[in-house]
Amino acid sequence: MRKPIFTGTLQVSVVVPDLDAALRTYVDDYGIGPWDVYEFNPGNVEGMHEGGQPVERSWRLALARVGEVQWELVQPLDEDSVYARFLAEHGPGVHHVGVAVEDYQGTLVELGGRGHEVLLGGTYNGITFSYLSTDGDLGVVTEIFDGAPGRDQQPDAVYPPAAG
Repeated sequence: MRKPIFTGTLQVSVVVPDLDAALRTYVDDYGIGPWDVYEFNPGNVEGMHEGGQPVERSWRLALARVGEVQWELVQPLDEDSVYARFLAEHGPGVHHVGVAVEDYQGTLVELGGRGHEVLLGGTYNGITFSYLSTDGDLGVVTEIFDGAPGRDQQPDAVYPPAAG
């Protein structure tokens, strides 16, 4: 058996039509939170691209821990992003799983050589990310990072807000 390409599961990402409503459900009905909320857009994501072509996309996301795994809720803020297309085609649901890799560039080369294109990529706060088209053989898109997602990043907001 070969050495694993993915060395850990870091994140489960769910696309939702309304981030605020989803946050209320996760917190009020399931006790999952608190959530760090961020907006990604062309102003704060460097080198954003889909299929090798530069794009301008926007989305809001929220991150929380459930045990050792980070959960991510994503609301598209445009009609063209991978998230908006997923929501239009499938409705709300799991979009991708974020995984750890030992060698970010090597993984891009290896999986690219097998025909897995980068569906979306860019750099946010110094962390480069790529969504790989592994859904055809793994049943889910995978996201890889060249660092730990969420580390040393200050959220735009926190939900629920701290009692004060």
